[in-house]
Amino acid sequence: MILASQSPRRIELMREAGYNIRVIPADIDETPFDGEAPLTLVERLARAKAAAVAAEYAEPNELTVAADTIVTFDGNGEILGKPATEGEARTMLRELSGRTHQVATGVCIVKAGDTAAPHAAESLSFVDVTDVTFYELTDEQIEHYVASGEPMDKAGAYGIQGHGALLIKGIEGDYYSVMGLPVAPLYTILRDIHAV
Repeated sequence: MILASQSPRRIELMREAGYNIRVIPADIDETPFDGEAPLTLVERLARAKAAAVAAEYAEPNELTVAADTIVTFDGNGEILGKPATEGEARTMLRELSGRTHQVATGVCIVKAGDTAAPHAAESLSFVDVTDVTFYELTDEQIEHYVASGEPMDKAGAYGIQGHGALLIKGIEGDYYSVMGLPVAPLYTILRDIHAV
């Protein structure tokens, strides 16, 4: 199986779930289309990543898994990606402070064709959405967290599995989806695919 991601968290989750994976990151344009809804975007990007890697690297009948995660508010079109600077990280954390937001993870599984038709791939995708509520954050908390460096490679400028856990009042949904890969729904689908 191929994991089309370089995310250390996704790699760790797949290996902890017992999957023997080849890690081949996707290189695609992740620019949103004009007016594209957040949930549509996250599923499209997961599908594009999986398709690109599967087309180039998958062996006959091999599965390719890809995912994409975004942070958004109420599906209103505003998307918080990965901060480019510490200033952007501070701004995002202030925006999240005391509010509930949504973490949406799109997942796509592509199964390559067999040796007779190696390019006849099948695909399946889904989006998992989890509500995350932050405590009211002080400027001191924000500065301390940004100084840790943890926010800089994460959508929404925080990681639930690290020091970012201290900022979170509660979640409603899948913890692992917030980490970047909803492991249980993915496992169920992969089990069903192998059972066919």
